[in-house]
Amino acid sequence: MKLWNKGFDNDARIDAFTVGKDRELDLQLAPYDILGTMAHITMLAGTGLLPPEDLPPLLGELRKLHADAVEGRFRIEDDVEDVHSQVELELTRRLGDLGKKVHTGRSRNDQVAVDVKLFTRARLERSVGKVQTLFTLLQEKSEAYRDVLMPGYTHLQVAMPSSFGLWFGAYAESLSDDLVMLKAAWDVNDLNPLGSAAGYGSSAPLDRRRTTALLGFADLDYNAVYAQMSRGKTERMVALAYSSLAETVGRLAMDGCLFTSQNFGFLHLPDAFTTGSSIMPQKKNPDVFELVRAHCNRIQGIPATLRHITGNLPSGYFRDMQLLKEVYLPLFDEMDDCLDILAFALPGIEVTRDLMDAPLYAQAFCVEEVNRLVAAGIPFRDAYRQVGAAVQAGTFHFDGTLHHTHEGSLGNLCTAEIRAKFDRTLATFPFSRVHDALAALLA
Repeated sequence: MKLWNKGFDNDARIDAFTVGKDRELDLQLAPYDILGTMAHITMLAGTGLLPPEDLPPLLGELRKLHADAVEGRFRIEDDVEDVHSQVELELTRRLGDLGKKVHTGRSRNDQVAVDVKLFTRARLERSVGKVQTLFTLLQEKSEAYRDVLMPGYTHLQVAMPSSFGLWFGAYAESLSDDLVMLKAAWDVNDLNPLGSAAGYGSSAPLDRRRTTALLGFADLDYNAVYAQMSRGKTERMVALAYSSLAETVGRLAMDGCLFTSQNFGFLHLPDAFTTGSSIMPQKKNPDVFELVRAHCNRIQGIPATLRHITGNLPSGYFRDMQLLKEVYLPLFDEMDDCLDILAFALPGIEVTRDLMDAPLYAQAFCVEEVNRLVAAGIPFRDAYRQVGAAVQAGTFHFDGTLHHTHEGSLGNLCTAEIRAKFDRTLATFPFSRVHDALAALLA
């Protein structure tokens, strides 16, 4: 069944190639396609394009279809092209000619655009919740180990004293910046393309502000041409936010790989969180960190892939955009799985105490000794050379105590300030506005 059927069948191989993976991927969009249809026909009834008596039965069946889609019962039949066609087919089966009225003033182009935006909005909210969970865990670890020292590195050379509190806290603050990126992605996505039709609007007297309110969007994609041009661009900007998040999470995983190795021995994973070797009986591998790293590396490449699909398109709609879904839709599960597994593993991670007692890390205190000499009145450059000479002679030692007081240092982690920064951004997500709008639409 094709919405564009004109009385002839196209070649089966052409059909298979052009449909591609739409039937499979569109199942993820089904609840959102149904919501878009509910908003659209409610608007049609309000403008006189749909008789008011037709609206209740259509909405009633759409609510049933939405429940089926949410609960996994909705199916796209083998001879049906996409989710849009399946929804209209179901309505026509159940309500006869009434089902044929829902497409007035609409194109599959603006349908899929609004579907993807509604899907993205829901997945952004889910990811933000998972980021919040990981952020909280990292801050808890930071406070728990604020006084447990570890070596800090530059160029992978022992550099200065750090602490597990500082290390865990660094990744928490990185997530707070990633949240800013996710909010920017939300704002770009939070614009309603419905009513742009095939990219040039419609002569039907549509009320686009009405569908914007019904679907809980902040505003419109105003220009009908741009509403189509934004496809690919919106996905890429969302993917850029996720690539920033993936960079943080992947880097944390990389540290986990290093720090659990015998050469470092800073962290310990419970045995149940490791894997083994088929030949080496001693092996306890941190595969969880390695796979998180690989997934996050792949996610960081998605914005470039999306750009390559649409990067040389002129204005208007093109079927190239269909391929965006294959790259874009799986992104959210992949990132969420990484967030989930780290939130599961993090509470079980143990840190090694008294690391800095080892002679291997003695030179990490060189700057502490320089600062002690400066406090005693020796010019910095002279103190620097004096300590350097002791290192060269093999006589350097540090007997003092650490005294770090400035913001963000060992003795002043600013955990509360970082939490406040995170919470300020979190509060700007208008989740309740969306929930209220969709609840009213489904009521």
